[in-house]
Amino acid sequence: MSQLVASQPDAPPPPLHVAVIMDGNGRWALARGLPRTAGHRKGAEAVRACVRGAVRLGVTHLTLFGFSSENWRRPADEVSALMGLLRLYLRNELAELDDEGVRLRVIGERDRLSGDIVRLIEDAEARTADNRRLELTVALNYGGRAELARAARRLATAAAEGTLDPARIDEDTLAGALYAPDLPDPDVLIRTSGEQRLSNFLLWQLAYAEMVFLDIAWPDFTEEHLAAALADYRSRHRRFGAVPV
Repeated sequence: MSQLVASQPDAPPPPLHVAVIMDGNGRWALARGLPRTAGHRKGAEAVRACVRGAVRLGVTHLTLFGFSSENWRRPADEVSALMGLLRLYLRNELAELDDEGVRLRVIGERDRLSGDIVRLIEDAEARTADNRRLELTVALNYGGRAELARAARRLATAAAEGTLDPARIDEDTLAGALYAPDLPDPDVLIRTSGEQRLSNFLLWQLAYAEMVFLDIAWPDFTEEHLAAALADYRSRHRRFGAVPV
């Protein structure tokens, strides 16, 4: 396939999907004697830089871990501040995202999100649905294990109703029951703040992703860091379990 694409210079480039765990907002703030919420506000600026950089660097899909299902355990004032930042982002950034050809969608359970946030999400998704330059997916109230359990329930229900033969369930069937079955698997995962774990993020989809761990906190993330991570990714040889030929 790669030879075929190479022989057709006018063929579109293959998808490039970058997933990001945006870690370190609170520690960034505490290191400066600031409240954790200040780190989240600064982190929102890094989101803007990351999205703009992704557009310029030819990324086709960008998935950000915005708020995990476990983050509800944080102090109530911090959760409230995060939800407030989400409202501001959806209101203030939507026009630019649309102008730049960015499609926005959200994965995760929406039942714990407030009604006004759900409406903002739905409006943003509808307004940007036809954009194709970059697909920006934000994981909100998301957990990888919960996503897999949800997919299993959907398949079990179909099997119980007689519309699905359990013997025919394979990897493609399960993938088709995830939140965004049309989303290509990430090629590279970037995590900031020096931590080296998945934290229940895209457990199925990250099976073969290359991983780049950065020592900087998320508020310090810039387009240059994204470019360096992509250069690191492109220097690697992905074998998907096979051997080089």
